[in-house]
Amino acid sequence: MCCPGCRAVAAAIINAGLTDYYRYRTENALTGSEPVPESLRAIEAYDQPQVQKSFARALGGEVREASLILEGIVCAACVWLNERHLRSLHGVLDVQINFSTHRARVRWDNSRILLSQILQAIAHIGYRAHPYDPFVQETLLERERKQQLRRIGVAGLFGMQVMMIAVALYAGSFHGMEQAFRDFFHWISLSLAIPVIAYAGQPFFRGAWRDVRRLRLGMDVPVSLGIALAFAGSVSATVTGQGEVYYDSVVMFVFFLLVARYGEFLARRRNAYVAETLGHAVPAVATRLVATAAGESQEVVPIAELTLSDRVLVRPGERIPCDGLVVDGVSIVDESLLTGESRPVTKQRGHRLVGGTLNLESPLEMTVEALGTDTVLWRVLELVDRAQADKPRLAQLADRASGVFVGGVLVLAIGVGYYWWHVDPQRWLAITVAVLVATCPCALSLATPAAITAATSTLARLGVLLTRAAALEALAQATHFVFDKTGTLTKGEASLLEVRPFSDVMSSQCLRLAAALAQRSEHPFARSLLAASAGIELPRAAEVRRVPGAGLRGSIAGNPYWLGAPQFIFAERGFVLASHTMAQLERSGRSVVLLADRSAIRCAFCFGDEVRHGGHSLISLLRARGLGVSLFSGDAAPSVRRVAEAVGIDDRVHGLAPEDKLERVTALQRAGEVVVMVGDGVNDAPVLSKAHVSVAMGRGTEAARASADFILMTEELSHLAAAIDIAQRTRRLIRQNLAWALGYNVVILPVAAMGYIRPWMAALGMSLSSLIVVANALRLMKCK
Repeated sequence: MCCPGCRAVAAAIINAGLTDYYRYRTENALTGSEPVPESLRAIEAYDQPQVQKSFARALGGEVREASLILEGIVCAACVWLNERHLRSLHGVLDVQINFSTHRARVRWDNSRILLSQILQAIAHIGYRAHPYDPFVQETLLERERKQQLRRIGVAGLFGMQVMMIAVALYAGSFHGMEQAFRDFFHWISLSLAIPVIAYAGQPFFRGAWRDVRRLRLGMDVPVSLGIALAFAGSVSATVTGQGEVYYDSVVMFVFFLLVARYGEFLARRRNAYVAETLGHAVPAVATRLVATAAGESQEVVPIAELTLSDRVLVRPGERIPCDGLVVDGVSIVDESLLTGESRPVTKQRGHRLVGGTLNLESPLEMTVEALGTDTVLWRVLELVDRAQADKPRLAQLADRASGVFVGGVLVLAIGVGYYWWHVDPQRWLAITVAVLVATCPCALSLATPAAITAATSTLARLGVLLTRAAALEALAQATHFVFDKTGTLTKGEASLLEVRPFSDVMSSQCLRLAAALAQRSEHPFARSLLAASAGIELPRAAEVRRVPGAGLRGSIAGNPYWLGAPQFIFAERGFVLASHTMAQLERSGRSVVLLADRSAIRCAFCFGDEVRHGGHSLISLLRARGLGVSLFSGDAAPSVRRVAEAVGIDDRVHGLAPEDKLERVTALQRAGEVVVMVGDGVNDAPVLSKAHVSVAMGRGTEAARASADFILMTEELSHLAAAIDIAQRTRRLIRQNLAWALGYNVVILPVAAMGYIRPWMAALGMSLSSLIVVANALRLMKCK
């Protein structure tokens, strides 16, 4: 028998006369399989397509992309370790981790590796990961905050007692103290330092062990080594009664480090505020309208249960649950969360709604057009996350330098310790610990990520989304700006520019009559008339008939009216305007619609592409800074001239094909210009890709947004000027941070090696250097 237990069971079976069972058995009994851990079951649930709909996005074929929250990230080395480990997995296509927000963006081939296997691989190296959810992340951040405060409290409480005893020991060194009292104080200090080491200092040792296990030198390695050496030397001196103790340095070191990390945590939480605000904007439930035999009923359902084409009711004060189209009602909607604009926007039948925006005035009925990862809000979150995780050239250089620096510090510390061991054996331990602690390159690793994250959050608050962090540096160095016209400098849609009456009927009355007829049309001009008459009570139009491509005819208060193109009015009533009047109305490429009754033409409505607000101020600012500005457009000369004169651009070219735009931008680059291209259409995608920096309008085409480094979600072009200022400030701050981090280490290293700094002073200096870097980056959050 394999064990006494099995022998006892076999004896019981034989003694009970049950051996016949085994004589007639045809096969062995099924053995119990190892139970699946509950945590593994939860991870495997993330492989289900229905579950992935809420956080993962299909990119074509079997390729998936998801945003994950990582627990256990404490330094840049943790980011490097996770990225390297995940990229080594067969089927993982790309991974980028944002140190500031602790979020990872992972792209994988679902036919080669499952998401649960990726999550298990992360757990295998000592970290925890789960799909990003703003509410879950808020819970985790709050839990982390409370845990850090508890550790700081323990380190501070016990550390103060150790420091008071240290004062007595230092005084005893000058004025004399009996050995018995000295030994007693040493033992008391040891008992007080143990909770600090075992509980408050636990994150440092756990992180160091994780790094050593993976043969990686992270920031926690020199920190933990310094704490362990100082504590071990102090314990040895306490037990033997000979030598110096450094309990005061150990507890203060842990306390200062914890305070510094708590400061970094608060900065990280503040930097993540914009993304968290966007994530919390979508409500958990929605009111779905269901057709029944008795009419229409309302039911409150979770957002996850909505499907495409569902009808949803949004009451005043509620947030739009998803992207959709207004089918009934007129209201104003606050879109400031996405666009940064404080002015609410009027929404009515046929207008698009964006999930997360706020309905302010009246009920709206909408049909669902996009859910989950297909919504505008999710794409905005994804772009913010990608930009914050992206690493420009300076950040990559700093990461490599910090890894080499840690190894160099360890080698140097060994050399310093060896030297002082022979020169002054009483001081070797304190000096070695000071070198290990003072030169930890935390500030060097924080220098760039802290500034990039702060800049991304500030830009998002202004309605400017950064998609590639490397573009910040290029934007700061830009010398020439090239603009497209339609949809960029203009709104890209027909707007009512002028109402000109030709009789004693007032223009407001003409607008009411035209809008009444336009209610029965979906033409862009009809929508512009309705938008211009929003808030005005319209008369009832009867017997409205549409003539495709020409106009409308109908009656109002028993009187017939015609609304349409000049050719339509001439064909229907034989009325025509004088040629010089038509030429004046059609100047600068404007379109003209006429309103006529049975006796004459009563009014002309002029439509055109309206220039965006803030365009003139942006161009003036660029020119005042000595930057070149050009307008490249494929439109006709009159409309290009009108827009260029309105915004103040002298260098304008019309009638350009996409390849012509590309050739002109290439010529500017050959001349040494750093070119920024601002466009919105499919024909702008090639030139956007070619430019050093590309800016796409938020309502532009998918091709333009995919090619862009920045996406302008707001209608205010002046926000682009703010983006330029932030890019230049970010570049300066990154250089300041790197200069400070490198300069601090260059200065502190020889001072510590010569023995002029005690370990607790080294801890304070290292903590302050990290906090200075983070505080400097947070200045970007104050940009308006």
